[in-house]
Amino acid sequence: MKGREFLNYGLITLGSLITAVGLDMFLVPNRIAAGGVSGLATIIFYLFNLSVGATMLAINIPLFLASLKVLGPKFGIKTLYGFFILSVFVDLLEPVIKSPTTDPLLAAVFGGIFTGAGLGLVFRAGGTTGGTDIAAQLIRKFFKVSSGQGLMLIDGLVIILAGIFFSAELALYALIAVFITSKVIDVVQEGLGAKAALIISDHTDQIAREILTQMERGATLMKGIGAYTGKEKGLILTVVGRWEVAKLKSLVREVDPYAFVIVAEAHEVLGEGFKEFSTEI
Repeated sequence: MKGREFLNYGLITLGSLITAVGLDMFLVPNRIAAGGVSGLATIIFYLFNLSVGATMLAINIPLFLASLKVLGPKFGIKTLYGFFILSVFVDLLEPVIKSPTTDPLLAAVFGGIFTGAGLGLVFRAGGTTGGTDIAAQLIRKFFKVSSGQGLMLIDGLVIILAGIFFSAELALYALIAVFITSKVIDVVQEGLGAKAALIISDHTDQIAREILTQMERGATLMKGIGAYTGKEKGLILTVVGRWEVAKLKSLVREVDPYAFVIVAEAHEVLGEGFKEFSTEI
């Protein structure tokens, strides 16, 4: 357990560092306030010349304390560590990192990629960087809306402020950054997606054995009836990694060239050989 926790804090640290690079290298220098506490801190930086990291910390601390009072210890030590180390990294890196572009579109795209990758690592470790995660839960508590709606509301308000204090064009670029960030977070948390394969064959027992021995993957045997022929058919359901699809098709073809194979995206796969079930809420 201690080794696992050490790894989790290592991932939170690495993820916070990558997020800080995305902010300091792309988003903040190009005035892209991509929602959340970091976006609000970016606006405050340009209005009052207050450092982004210190502002993020100043916003997060009262939010964290309020969450302890209202929600209880739901956001624990990992959240405290996450928003603290991110704020430190943002201010430490700001003097030494220079933006490689002044193109707001490039800044929005690459800023979204970096921050999404960083936050995805933090979330995989069971942590958060505070901010909107806490605020969304507080909004949910008092206004009876979902956490997702709370997040959308907060990000929307920050982007509206960016449109008021910066420009409507920069607000649109901020929307692009928010969208890319959310998609990259999904990829980092869930991977590029496993593949689910449904195999219909008269030789399912042999195919299943080959899957178990040659690919070391699990398989579930089922029975089905063809609607046109009325004949009973064997079915196999198995899940493989994206890189294993070609091997699976080759294996099936060798056993039964007349098999019918359906390969589809598996958005998320939990269990042995794939992603573990999380105890985090």
